[in-house]
Amino acid sequence: MAVRRLPTRSGHFRTTVCHFGGDPMKRRTILQAALAGATTLALPYASRAQTPRKLSYLTWNIADQEQLFKEEFADFRSANAGVEIEWLDKKGTELPAFYQTQLVAGTAPDVVDLQGAIWVEYAANGGLLDLTPYLKKEPEVAKLFNPDYLASWQYQGKNYMLPFYIAKTLLYYNKTMFKEAELSSPPRTFDELLSYAQKMAKAEKTGFLTLNFDWLYWPLFKMNGIELLTPDVKKAAFNTPQMAAVLDRLAKATESGAINKISWTGRWVEPNGAFAANTVGMLHAHSSSYFFVKGQGSWINESTLGVAQAPGYWATPTNHGFGISKSTKNPDLAWAFIKHVTGTKWATRFSQSRKLLTGNIAADRAGLEYLRKDDPLGAQVLQTQLEHTDKFTGNWPLPFDAQLKDAFYPEIQNAVLGRKSAKAALTDAERAVNRVLSRNT
Repeated sequence: MAVRRLPTRSGHFRTTVCHFGGDPMKRRTILQAALAGATTLALPYASRAQTPRKLSYLTWNIADQEQLFKEEFADFRSANAGVEIEWLDKKGTELPAFYQTQLVAGTAPDVVDLQGAIWVEYAANGGLLDLTPYLKKEPEVAKLFNPDYLASWQYQGKNYMLPFYIAKTLLYYNKTMFKEAELSSPPRTFDELLSYAQKMAKAEKTGFLTLNFDWLYWPLFKMNGIELLTPDVKKAAFNTPQMAAVLDRLAKATESGAINKISWTGRWVEPNGAFAANTVGMLHAHSSSYFFVKGQGSWINESTLGVAQAPGYWATPTNHGFGISKSTKNPDLAWAFIKHVTGTKWATRFSQSRKLLTGNIAADRAGLEYLRKDDPLGAQVLQTQLEHTDKFTGNWPLPFDAQLKDAFYPEIQNAVLGRKSAKAALTDAERAVNRVLSRNT
């Protein structure tokens, strides 16, 4: 399903919902038509056919920013006369499949917003344009961004994306539960994390929760010195006595209630909802969780919610970036466009509008200053996203990342939920991961 926001002749917008299904060839034709007729915000309806240059722009579940995008597009058009911009927004559950279909059909949007590690597969398979030559030609562009976040979009030494908005994991903690357990500060080590969690576990209360998708749980292992793969990415490296001991401890903490079982079975709504219910001592999640939890937890304020880095300062990023499809007919124009929307002016407006960070250094400084006046606690959360960015983990640029997750996590889940011993689970995980590596390296 695609949502089109098409302008009427009066200049207003109407929404059209299109369903895709049926015969594959017919579906491809419909998809091509949908992209060609996607959200047009750049020119009046009557002049579309007269436009020699067009850019199609696909975003990931951010339709609420339509007004801001209209202003961005108008500003871009003022410097690039005669350009038409077609904007299509898709939900996160729909965008990857939609973009893949467009790539296969040869009708990929010129500019695409991609999240997490999904971009690596597209880059490795020739779907995305290498932006390195542009960045070398215009070194001032790279200087706009936090270098660690910008480096997150490198594959085999080449940059394929510019930052759109950024996030990484941190540790939220319930100050009331900490006080009741006579804990005065957040944990600084893995041992303290488990010890604190156990102290807060009683009756219906549990001590710790983590998100588990997109490797967001990996800092728990990295803080114990565990590596997923060997440096040459040829073999699994995690099946060690240290890893077995960590898994045993996580399993025992889960069985005792120190760790909430939703850590290993939930996705987004369940763990965030559990923490918002005021019955969990700590939540290991990225910055987006704050606004979800705050919306559900009436107890949350500066006196009751603390924020800190996870032990060892390790964090897994989960970012959105802009890439350019290699099939674009206007690569220079597409580059000019992503420079425009990620530049300081519009990145600042976006940061303030969405209450998030963009990776643009000046924009994030201004966005934080703005947020401190409106939501000081939210500003504290976002401040953590700019600290210790040299300690990223769980963001390996591997085109088979999704296969690795599917091979690895089910066995970790078996171990922490007590379905298998740590040793047996690690043996099976190692076998599955090495099978993936043998097929892809």
